[in-house]
Amino acid sequence: MKLYVGLVSGNTYKVRILMALLGIECPMVVLDFERREHKSPEFLRLNPRGEVPVLVDGDTVLWDSSACLLYLAERHGGAPWLPAAPGARAEVAQWMALAGGEIQFGLQLGRRGVVQGRWTLGDLERCQAMSRVALDAMEFRLAEHTWLVGDHPTLADIACFPYVETAPESKVPLEPYPGVRAWLAACRALPRWPGRAFTV
Repeated sequence: MKLYVGLVSGNTYKVRILMALLGIECPMVVLDFERREHKSPEFLRLNPRGEVPVLVDGDTVLWDSSACLLYLAERHGGAPWLPAAPGARAEVAQWMALAGGEIQFGLQLGRRGVVQGRWTLGDLERCQAMSRVALDAMEFRLAEHTWLVGDHPTLADIACFPYVETAPESKVPLEPYPGVRAWLAACRALPRWPGRAFTV
């Protein structure tokens, strides 16, 4: 198994988090974004989107962070991370959809715009509005619960974590969201939770 990563990628961080929590050791290939290694012909044969992460396990090649999380949880006995009960599993799926929707298009792209000056889908105001949709939904749940699904952490928490943690860097303050802030602290307190490894 091999994981292609970028040190500037919060989506890579999601996969690194789960690997750390499951105790999975895996060689990592760090791509140099400045040299555009993620757009090279060799890498595009693995992922035609030209993005990280990419997980290669034998003949299996996965190039979406949610797909990587699902695969690793299933392959490595991560039942607590992906509940078997249909209702709980569907709840995990809906939070993972939020991570790929409002969190990505609000917090992730807003942060990219603020930090890199690169606005891909809308301006700061639009990204902040989308960000508040995501954080309001999370606060509604986390105001009365520790975790997004059930009474223990799941893939839902891992999928949502990286760009919620960096919300202030997209000029979205977390002070109005005490439940979200407590949840961030609970995630970081989990044994083997890895430190943040992306900067821009």
